[in-house]
Amino acid sequence: MARSICYEIGRSGGYAGAGPLVKSTEISTMTIDCTTFTIRSWQESDALNLADYANDKEIWLNLRDRFPYPYTATDAADWVTFAIGVQPETNFAIAINGKAVGGIGLILGEDIQRCSAEVGYWLGRAYWGKGIISEALIAFTAYAFRRFELTRLYAVPYLRNPASMRVLEKAGYQYEGTMRQSAIKDKEVLDPALYAFVPALGSFH
Repeated sequence: MARSICYEIGRSGGYAGAGPLVKSTEISTMTIDCTTFTIRSWQESDALNLADYANDKEIWLNLRDRFPYPYTATDAADWVTFAIGVQPETNFAIAINGKAVGGIGLILGEDIQRCSAEVGYWLGRAYWGKGIISEALIAFTAYAFRRFELTRLYAVPYLRNPASMRVLEKAGYQYEGTMRQSAIKDKEVLDPALYAFVPALGSFH
């Protein structure tokens, strides 16, 4: 990204090293200020309006089944409670004017794959086509490598979702192959693509 990004990370999420300015706070929160939006820790108040953006079948069709549809106010409250309680913090809200309109996060690998993590994201339909997810993924990728001891981030968008693949490519992720017939969504067997960002092989924006 052309401009600098300021990260605010709580005591349990601090890190050292080169990169954008890091500020510690007394509470465990994270904030990345971007051009027209913020990536930040989930807040209890986010549950009030989250379903307005998440209750969309087209969003659900491109995510895992644990993201529910229909997406109710109860689902929103349960998710926010879960996300706030997870340590280390790996799931974050994409907020515009203080309101959560999407999400981005990691599934950290375990055992011998503890040096890698899967990244996922979604955004409310009203904000599609504005470059928000592309910018968010660039900023979040940089944050993830500084916050965690990772050598690799990857994502598995469905081949039927070329928009998500373009987002990954804009963020420097490279196509590694297709995992044929390896997922099922809404009773349809799908081919997910595999995209990865490996710092030793790519470069941050």
